[in-house]
Amino acid sequence: MNVRFTDEETEALRAQAVAEDRSMQDVARAAVREYVERHSHHDRVAEALAVLGPRNKDLLRRLGDA
Repeated sequence: MNVRFTDEETEALRAQAVAEDRSMQDVARAAVREYVERHSHHDRVAEALAVLGPRNKDLLRRLGDA
C-alpha cells in the first residue's frame, strides 16, 4: 500500500517525527491506529445509544428536566 501526502502534510509529518524522535512511518502508523480506534469507538457509542435510548427515554427525559 502506498500513501501519497501533499508537501505540507509530508513536512508536518516530518516535523512531528523529529519532535518525537521517531520515524515518519511510525508516526503515520500511530495516527492511523488512533483514527481507527476513535472512529470505531464512535460507532459503538452510536449503536449503544440507538438501542438504549428508546428503552430509557422516560429516564432520559427526567434527567433532562432535572
